[in-house]
Amino acid sequence: MMTTENPSAKRTSRFAVALKEFGDSAKELAELIFSSPTAIVGMVIVLVWVLIAIFAPLITTYTPLEQDYKNINKPPSAEHFLGTDNLGRDVWARVAYGARTILSLGPISVFVAFLVGLALGLPAGYYQGWVDELVMRVLDALMAFPTILLYMIIISAVGASSFNVVIAIAVGGAPGIARLVRALTMDIRTREYVSAAKLRGDSDLMIMLREILPNSRGPLIVDFLLRIGYAAFYIGTLGFLGLGLPPPTPDWGGMVQEGHSHMTSNVWPVLSATVAIVTLVIGLNMFADGLREESMRYQ
Repeated sequence: MMTTENPSAKRTSRFAVALKEFGDSAKELAELIFSSPTAIVGMVIVLVWVLIAIFAPLITTYTPLEQDYKNINKPPSAEHFLGTDNLGRDVWARVAYGARTILSLGPISVFVAFLVGLALGLPAGYYQGWVDELVMRVLDALMAFPTILLYMIIISAVGASSFNVVIAIAVGGAPGIARLVRALTMDIRTREYVSAAKLRGDSDLMIMLREILPNSRGPLIVDFLLRIGYAAFYIGTLGFLGLGLPPPTPDWGGMVQEGHSHMTSNVWPVLSATVAIVTLVIGLNMFADGLREESMRYQ
């Protein structure tokens, strides 16, 4: 008697396998984090800013755009925790809501860069030959520009907005990601399990997505976290140069740019935004460095 495989049961089995793999990866990541004091400290710093961003409406008395012309350039007080800026806006409110901006645009821009980097690096490392040459020459042309200069060129050409900042950072970050993915792919493609997948008749796309990409996730996760820190720094830099988010959007780099001409009378807007940028970038870098050190220990 012939039996037919139930498609629904097959889909459920695949979902269960994927869920188990995700659980194993999450457990492995948690073990790496909690075995590294550096990663723990970095994670705590980042979590503090994430909580500030999430609960900004609850921990601030004023909105970031609310102006009080009777209290311009005031130092910290009971009414204004970090003082006010040159337009009478509450500095603490702008810092708290600015965390939302940088913690959303940073990961989104890096995620888009990774999608582009994977799309270029996987086939370049897997097929090599003329595909590799074509992709690498394009990436070399992009990497010939200093990163911040490339961002400035892109945003100056298309205008300053949240969307364009994401695109600029994605374009600037994709070449480095593609090179990393290419190197990992060239190493993994020679492994026995990739040869076994070819013998099973798996397509090249399935081999890249099922065999190569999952087995390169460790270095890619660490690189992703590091690049979020770089993205946060560059978003702040673009804001300071006037190429970030258009005012009056609360933006840490924009706060520094707006407040630096008033530092003789009021240093708090610049100091608060600068400390915010520095602590977030340090936290992200410590988190990524701690993970990298622990992952290299077990290689």
